[in-house]
Amino acid sequence: MTSGIHHITAIARKVQANVDFYLGFLGLHLVKRTGGFEDANQLHLFYGDASGSPGSLVSFLVWEEGSPGRVGHGQPSEIAFAVPPESMGFWLTRALQFNVEASGPAQEFGEPVLRLKDPDGVIVKLVGTNALAEPAPWASSDIPETHSIRRLRGATVLTEKPKDTAHFLQSHFGYRETAATETIRRLTSSSGDVIDVRDAAGFWSAAPGTGTIDHVAFRATDEATVLAVRADLEQEHAGATNAHDRKYFFSLYVREPGGSLCELATDGPGFAVDEPADVLGSRLFLPPHVAEDTAALVRLPQFALPGEPRMPQRDLPFVHRFYHPAKPNDRTFVLLHGSGGNEIDMLPFGHQLDPHATLLGVRGRSTEEGFPRWFRRLSMTTFDQEDMRSEAEAFAAFIEGARNGYGLDPAKTVFIGYSNGANMLAAVMLLHPGVIRNAVLMRAMAALENAPETDLAGTKILMLTGKDDPYGKYAPELKATLGNTGAAFEAIDIDTGHGIGVEDIAAIRPWLAQNGL
Repeated sequence: MTSGIHHITAIARKVQANVDFYLGFLGLHLVKRTGGFEDANQLHLFYGDASGSPGSLVSFLVWEEGSPGRVGHGQPSEIAFAVPPESMGFWLTRALQFNVEASGPAQEFGEPVLRLKDPDGVIVKLVGTNALAEPAPWASSDIPETHSIRRLRGATVLTEKPKDTAHFLQSHFGYRETAATETIRRLTSSSGDVIDVRDAAGFWSAAPGTGTIDHVAFRATDEATVLAVRADLEQEHAGATNAHDRKYFFSLYVREPGGSLCELATDGPGFAVDEPADVLGSRLFLPPHVAEDTAALVRLPQFALPGEPRMPQRDLPFVHRFYHPAKPNDRTFVLLHGSGGNEIDMLPFGHQLDPHATLLGVRGRSTEEGFPRWFRRLSMTTFDQEDMRSEAEAFAAFIEGARNGYGLDPAKTVFIGYSNGANMLAAVMLLHPGVIRNAVLMRAMAALENAPETDLAGTKILMLTGKDDPYGKYAPELKATLGNTGAAFEAIDIDTGHGIGVEDIAAIRPWLAQNGL
């Protein structure tokens, strides 16, 4: 069978920083961008050589603003790339120029190794070696081919069962042990790449999250080979296996005895199956099962290639996500989710409301049983007033920061909140008049107690209450409060419950038009 690494997959927290490192600094080639096959809210990027050859590929699942993981046993811990041995000086100088943390060069198994860390803390090794073939070398604009990354040299796997892990990789993925130290067994494939099995007994266990390596995928000639390996694994009772058609390759997943996830992926059909080989990575593709879901595109984080114009990134007190349509108009919707949502939940609604509007989704900072909220809830209908006022003040500061940092036009910015997010908008307007000029409140209630008498002259507010919303009985108090502020206030009861949908869009669109928004 074909042996060797097909690709290595890790998890990134910030897509733009990831692209800037792997394309801008390392000079790899972006060969494919897709939505996640398991989670349509994830972006999946593949970097590799000129043709996206198996053995050159490193991929990233982007968990934008996701929680950091923990590197430990039961997980790969390092990615290694092969570079010409004489290029160590070039890469050390480049690391200093780009302010990339680096250590070395040092000798490992007779090869010079420069250790780097990517923006999420994943250890990336540049290994000086001529031990691997170079089917399709790729040179970027500022990295000559003589110094460019050739392909993957290998990976390091942490395990409490080094003997069992090594035996498993040798038995099923075509590796053989070629060297060893006191703590590392080096396994080598027929392709020349290596897996270093490191004894991590006594170390803590791994935890999934950003900044970790999810799995190593090994090469198989075809689907029949994958299924044959699956049969062998099942006969040995090696644990649960899952096989999937990933469009660009057919895959099998299994965990080795030490707990690390392994994949066996076919060499074909490859990344040129849905776009020409000379423009690989130029388009975003969705997995077949969500290809018709336009909302899936809106949920995926956007990025700019090195050298392309890009939106500035601001460090503001609330996690947020921008979506920029291909042909934007002058509208911006600032979208606030309901209880348990996050910064991307309302993006599809905003896109459906106006496909040409720029969208800014924001995540609440309070949590309840691990789920985001805008402020602490004491019961289903009572709220922590001190927390609400504190978070309203912080959100008002966020709005000012976003306007200054991103150049938002207050007159053409519409804040749209749902449920808990709508309650937050009402609190901000009542406590900090003038910060929000245009607001749509969907399924809001009177959450703020002892609301001050506020002058909201010049503010435009639309409040939408569901006739069948069980919380609708708490809306009249808020309607009365907002109606006495001097705002251009309109309240509409619509034929729906607590959820949101087309009935809301049918009410919001004419309100936007009537108010010149």
